[in-house]
Order: sequence, then structure tokens, then C-alpha cells
Amino acid sequence: MRLIGMIPALLALTLLVTGTAAFAQDIDPDTPVLLSADELSFDEDLGLATARGNVEIVQGERVLNADAVTYNQRDNIVTASGNVVLLEPTGEVLFAEFAELTDDMREGFLRGFRMLLIDDTRLAAVSAQRRGGVETELTRAAYSPCINCEGLDGEPLWQVKARRIVHDAEGQKVVYRDATVEFLGVPIAYTPYLSHPDPSVKRKSGFLTPTFGASTLLGSSVQVPYFWAINTDKDLTLDPILSNDNLPVLTGRYRQRFANGEHYTRISGTRDDAVNDQQRFRGHIDSESRFSINELWRWGLDVKLASDDTYQQRYGFKSSDTLTNHLFAEGFGSRSYAVGEAYYFQGLQQDDEQDEIPVVAPRFNYSHVSEPNSFGGMTTMDANFQALTRERGASSQRISITPGWEVAHTDSIGSITSFRTTLQSDLYNTHEVATTGGNSQGVYGRVFPQATVSWRYPWVRRIGSSSQILEPLTALVLAPNGGNPSNIPNEDSQSTEFDETNLFSANRFSGSDRVEGGQRVVYGLRTGFYGGSGGATTLIVGQSYRFRKSSPFDNGSGLEDQLSDIVASLQISPGRFFDLLYKTRFDKDSLRSRRTEISTTAGPRALKLDLNYVFFDRTLEFADREEVTVGLTSDITDQWSARIDTRRDLTSNGGTLSYGASLFYECDCMNFELKYNRNFTRDRDILPTESLTFRLIFKSLGQVSSAVL
Repeated sequence: MRLIGMIPALLALTLLVTGTAAFAQDIDPDTPVLLSADELSFDEDLGLATARGNVEIVQGERVLNADAVTYNQRDNIVTASGNVVLLEPTGEVLFAEFAELTDDMREGFLRGFRMLLIDDTRLAAVSAQRRGGVETELTRAAYSPCINCEGLDGEPLWQVKARRIVHDAEGQKVVYRDATVEFLGVPIAYTPYLSHPDPSVKRKSGFLTPTFGASTLLGSSVQVPYFWAINTDKDLTLDPILSNDNLPVLTGRYRQRFANGEHYTRISGTRDDAVNDQQRFRGHIDSESRFSINELWRWGLDVKLASDDTYQQRYGFKSSDTLTNHLFAEGFGSRSYAVGEAYYFQGLQQDDEQDEIPVVAPRFNYSHVSEPNSFGGMTTMDANFQALTRERGASSQRISITPGWEVAHTDSIGSITSFRTTLQSDLYNTHEVATTGGNSQGVYGRVFPQATVSWRYPWVRRIGSSSQILEPLTALVLAPNGGNPSNIPNEDSQSTEFDETNLFSANRFSGSDRVEGGQRVVYGLRTGFYGGSGGATTLIVGQSYRFRKSSPFDNGSGLEDQLSDIVASLQISPGRFFDLLYKTRFDKDSLRSRRTEISTTAGPRALKLDLNYVFFDRTLEFADREEVTVGLTSDITDQWSARIDTRRDLTSNGGTLSYGASLFYECDCMNFELKYNRNFTRDRDILPTESLTFRLIFKSLGQVSSAVL
């Protein structure tokens, strides 16, 4: 009996669907074969081997099931009939009513064909035919990725039907002829020709889904991306923006991976007359590179430049108020960190003067913490060199070295006492630094010692599976008075943000140019309740007192008087349906809030509220700010969700900044989004806009989107 001889032919039925000629070469006749059936027979006169009833043939990871399997030795024909199921090792599952394979497994036919691909998409056809070992043709076929998303009468939510589908194994593509896209059983689009890569292709050159839109800025526009898979490690996407009111915006994105890093670049350019009604070139570049030198060191480069302030916002490119160009190399030791870097900033706000924005190059930082000695003490070292240059205004070079020593001790009752001392030594070379007596230049130095003694005593109480902590905190900071001569420039942030995060910091100025001299005591209380199921409520509140009346801080900072404002932070998270963060700074005399931040989410998925509120009292640098953003989201069903939101300026000259509404649908084979937005902000050639955006994304086919502004 030559029953074993039919096994390679049966397994090669997978060729009819996967379309890979190499598959037949993977069949090893020496691999053991397991065959089970209710009945086996062999007709020597006709040369027919037959297996009937619950036939299962297993070779390696390939499994064939059928009601009956017949092998004709004379004609080299294999047939399988009745509930034919073929499981392929890569995960595909083939179903058929009848299958026949001939001519050394290069020609074949299937009837009542269905297939489940590895990405859960499905393919069905009245019949399928294999030709030449490299091409599979499906007749009266349908394709759909829908599993749980059903339309009418149990049909898929959407599907593609075609008179003929050809799978080209050599070209690695699937071609549809006379294809119709149906949604809820209704034809919505027809094309005589449609082509896309087969499921085995991860990256392939070709056109991507276009995007259509209309706006008051660009008029009617279309963006048709083309993806070029240059190699396995690099690709280029060209996606020019074509509009009827402007010249084309030429734009593209290049990506490449290396053995030790990666690179990304997005560039664009066009000519328009939106600025000053004069035709001129406008464009931008956004590039990022990251590379590892070895296990400890890496380097990177960020290049972000624009031809003018509003270009990126006008044409929909990602942007911010300041573009930061950054070159760096950094190293990570077991207890140290070092970095050398350079910065170039491009300001995009209307009041930015580019020649007054500094170039920082070079800048070096080094930090080291020693191993603890036998008493638990550790030495620290922080060093910095920075050169800062402006075309117009102050320039300076700074060398700063700050050695330190710290130790902590826990006594027998559980209180923790810590001691830290530092000696900050700075040397400045300045040019055109503005002082009260006029511009100054020269070489200036500063030596600033500081010592901090802190104490805290955590009390913990267990209540069943929950726990409560109550922890008083206090610190004494000692330093010489002053320390900020006018000849030393302040290139750090000009705004002091005093809150609970820097309440106990030795220096509550940001950066190193300004130091906080004098003697002060800081005190506070931290408490929290932690539930056994993960919920928690925490509170920290504190204040500081400076022994000397004169203050280095500006009015409105909360630190201008001897007794500071009171800062507090409350976080309440009892469970997954509520989360509140409340941060505030109270005036020490009137207890009026001078700064408030509230962020909260509340409610289940059926109806969830998110609210963000900020209030900042007037300071020397900034006017009052009071703003609220409110959103309401509802998951109507497992597939449908909706959202409304608004953002308002609550100051006397404010008003509504924006509002909008959205409707979403998401299932395993389709995403739908309808979004309305009204924006009232204005920035030079960027005017207030109103937009209605529609986006429909079909899994594995792409998206259809449009916008009206």
C-alpha cells in the first residue's frame, strides 16, 4: 500500500491559498506521519488509496481533516471531500467542501472555499484554482476582517466582493477585479481594479490612503501619501499637500534603523503670500537621531527649525512655542552621570526676539554620589560648565563646582534625622550684563556654603487591610546672607514656582545662577490613608520662615516675606471611578488662594467627567491667569462613545477659547470618528476656525476622511 505517498500532496493544498511556491520545499517526506480514520482501503486494480470517516493526517505542525481522502497513484491526483479543514503551521486555517491537486502539486482546484488568515481576516469564494505553482485565482470571492462586528442578517459589517481575486506569489500581491465595497449589505464603492500586498508582506512600496479636506486657510485640499520601502532598514514617505488656493506643500518623512540607533526626519516646503502678502518660501525640518556608542554612552541630535513662526500651525504640522535644537552625548555610570551638549532655540511667539534668545554651546554637567561609608555618609560632586551667547544682549561663561556630604540616622523611636552640606563655587566671565548701574562685564566669582538639617517622624497605624500614616517634617537651612551680586546674570527661569514639591529644597530658585541665602526653618505635615484594595488619600501641607527680613524673591512669589505662603497638595483616589488632585498656595495673612490647580476625573465609563482648572495670581512677570477645561465622555455601548468639551478663560477679558463634540465607533474591523471643533484663538495669519472632521478607517484597507473648516 502506498498510502504514505499521498501525504505531501495533501499538505501541498496549502499552496492554493498561501501562494508561496517555497512551501512545497518545506515538506519533508522523512517527517513522521500520523494517520487516523474510521476506514482505510486500497484498490490495486484502480490504484486508489482511500481513507473514510473522521480522517486526520498530521505531519509536524500541519493537520488535515476531512470526511474522505483519496489518492490516485496512476494519475497522481489527490482529492479530499466533506468538511475539509487544513491547519497550516503559520496559523492560517483553510476550509473547503472539495479539494483536488494535480500535476506535481502545481495545479489544483477547490470548491466551497473559505480561509481564516493569521490576522483574523477572512476570505471566501465559490471556487479557487491554482496555476503554475505561483498563482491562485478565486472566483466570486469576498473578503472581510469583521469577526464580532455584524451588520444585517448576520453578514459582516463591511466586506469586499469581487468577480475575481488573483494572488500572485512571486509579486507578493493580491489583485481584485470588478471589486465592490459593501457596508451593511449596501454597495458604497466600486473599482474595476484594486491591489494590495499579501498578508506575508510587512512593508511594500505603494500609494497609501489619501486624505481630503477643505478649510478657510487652504481651500479644498488632498494629500496622497506614497510609501517607498527602500530597504529592510529604511523607508521614505512622500505626502505632498495639494490645494486649490495655494501652491503645493512638498513634504516627506524618512526613517532608518541602524544596529546601534535610529534616525527620523520630516521636512516640508512651499511658497505662499500669507505673511505680508508677499510670495516667499516657507518650510520646516523636524529631525531626531539616537545612537548608542557603547553600554555606557550614547549620543543624539534633534534638529527642529521653521522658516517663520506660524508656518507649522498653518499647515497642520506638530509644533510648540519654542523649537529646541539639541546635540548631546551622555554617559551613565553606576553612581555617576555625565553629559556634554549644545542648544539652539527658535522662538515662535509674537514677542520673541530671535537675536536675544541665547545659544548654549558648549554645556557640560557631571554628577557623582559615592558609596556609603561605615557610618552611612556619602560624598557628592556636581560640576558644570556653560557658555551662553546672544547676538544682542548679555553673554556669559560659567564654571560651577559643588562638592557635598550627607548622612542620615534613624534612632530607636523611628525618627529620621538627615544632614547635608554643600559648597557651591562659581566663576563667571560676563559681557553686557544689565545691572542697576548699567551694563557690566568682567570676571566674577562666588563661594556659597550651605547646610541643611532635616527631621521627620513617620507614625503608621494598621486598620484591618488598610493603613494610615502621619508624618511631621521639619528642616533648618543655614547659609550666608545674600549670595546674588548684580554682576552675576540670571539665565535660569525668571519665574519662581513655590509649591509642595520644592518646599524643603535647599534652593527654591530654578537652576544655579540664583542661590537662596540666609537662615530659615521649614515645617510641614504629610498624612495618608491607604486602602487594602488600592485606593489612597494623601495630604501634604507646609510653610517656611526666614529669619532675615530682606528677601531675594520677587513680590507675588509667595516667598517675598519672612513668613511664606502656605502650600498644600491633596490627592484623593478611592477607586477607579474617582481621582482628584488639588494643589494650592494660600496667602499667609488672609488665607486667600493665590494659586490653585485642580485636576479630576469622576464617573464610570458610561458617563465620565474630566475637569482641569488653573488659577495664578498676578506676579511681576505674568498677569492673572484663570482657565478651566471641562470634558464629558460617555461609552454608550462597547462600540459607540461620545464626548463634548470646552475650554474657557475666566479672567475679566477672557471668554470661550474653544469647544467641541465628538462621536466615535470602534470595533474589530472598522473605526469611525465624527468631530466638531470651534477654536477662537488668533495668531497673526492663523485665524479663528470652525471644523467638522469625518474619518472612517477600514481594517487592512485604510481610511476615508474629510474635513470642512
